[in-house]
Amino acid sequence: MSFLEDLSATLDKEGLESRVHGTTMLVPIASGIEIHLVEIDPLLPAANVYISSSSDLDEEDGEDTLVAVVFSVEDALEEIANHVATDQLVTVLHDLFEGTDERLGDLEFLQDGTMPDLAVADVAENSELHVQLSTEDGALLATVSMVAYGDPEDEETEEEILTLGTFRDVDRLFDVLALAAERAEEWEEELNPVE
Repeated sequence: MSFLEDLSATLDKEGLESRVHGTTMLVPIASGIEIHLVEIDPLLPAANVYISSSSDLDEEDGEDTLVAVVFSVEDALEEIANHVATDQLVTVLHDLFEGTDERLGDLEFLQDGTMPDLAVADVAENSELHVQLSTEDGALLATVSMVAYGDPEDEETEEEILTLGTFRDVDRLFDVLALAAERAEEWEEELNPVE
């Protein structure tokens, strides 16, 4: 089997769609976005990896963006997984900022001014939910915490952080955020006991 055929068979086992046309493999990773692997040396083996938007696919002179060169099926799988995870990260951020999931209820997430992969929502009287998104080993990770700032009138009050966990499953993440929104006032009181 050729390099691209081996890769295609492995992607099938992983549940990822792919199409091979001659020396080029197309792997859709999101609506309108594909990874193109173009075999450059069948013996080594080696392939250039490009990202292409669907608008580029319809144009004869459309340009793909070269993002990597891979030399094994394992390298190609890792590269594809990283791009799929990055796309998932962007989608989750969009869902948080736009409030597209009904489980978010009245939560209004905003992007942190210094950390673009951190979404923050006000909860309870003086607390925030933080969702820090990242990718690791080709998978999305979402770390959730609640930060209680205490009494704003008391200059000596320190913030308290309640760790809510790290999640790979997006549905689980949104379920946890829904519960956190329900319990925020109770947790804020427990984190900032009245003296």
